[in-house]
Amino acid sequence: MLKVENLDLYYGAAHTLKKVSVEAHAGKVTCVLGRNGVGKTSLLRAIVGQRPIAGGSITLEGKEISRLSTPDRAALGIGFVPQGREVFPLLSVKENLETGYARLAGKDKFVPQEVFDLFPVLNSMLRRRGGDLSGGQQQQLAIGRALVTRPRLLVLDEPTEGIQPSIIKDIGRAISYLRDKGDMAIILVEQYFEFARDLADSFILMDRGEVVASGDRSGLDGDDVRRLMAI
Repeated sequence: MLKVENLDLYYGAAHTLKKVSVEAHAGKVTCVLGRNGVGKTSLLRAIVGQRPIAGGSITLEGKEISRLSTPDRAALGIGFVPQGREVFPLLSVKENLETGYARLAGKDKFVPQEVFDLFPVLNSMLRRRGGDLSGGQQQQLAIGRALVTRPRLLVLDEPTEGIQPSIIKDIGRAISYLRDKGDMAIILVEQYFEFARDLADSFILMDRGEVVASGDRSGLDGDDVRRLMAI
C-alpha cells in the first residue's frame, strides 16, 4: 500500500529525518515508535504532504506521490488524524464530519454508518459544537472525519494522547476493526507502549531522526525497545 524509502527532511538547517524507510500493508497496523522529538510527526507530515522532503521517495499503491499536494494525496486515499485532533471548534459535530466530503464524488457525500457504529457518541452529539466535546470525544470525531473520506491508508498521530482510559479502549477496538476488514493500511504513531504492542503487526523505532530498530510485533517486548521509548 505505502512504501517510504530513504526519506530525508529538514527544518531549516536541522536534519530532522535521515534516510527513514517504512512500509504499510493492507490489513496491517504499522507502528512508529520513539520518544518525543525523534521525528515521528515529521514522518507522518511528509507522508500526507504537509512537509516537503529533501530526498527519498514515497509511493502509494505503486504511484510516486512525493511531489503531490496534500489534497491530491487525500484524493488518492490518504486519511490523516493529526496530533491534537484539530477539530473545528465552532462547527457542529455533523459539520465537522461533513468537511470530509471535499474529495468525494456526489454520490458518496454521506457519513458512513460505520462511523457511528464505531463511535456511537457522535450520533448523539451531531448538533453539539466540536469545541464543546471532551478531548476523548474530539479524538473520536477526528477519526470519524478521516473515515468519511473512505481512506485506503489511515495515518494516526498519537490518538491516545491525553485521552481517558475508557476511550483509549474504544479507539483500540476501532483500529482493530478497521485493520481486520483487510482493505485498509494503518500507520500509527504512539508512545503508549501497551497500546502499540497490542495493535502492531510491525513497527519501526526511531531515535534522533533515524530508524534504529524495526520488525514484527514479537520484537516489541525487547528491553531495548522499552528503553528507547521511555520519555
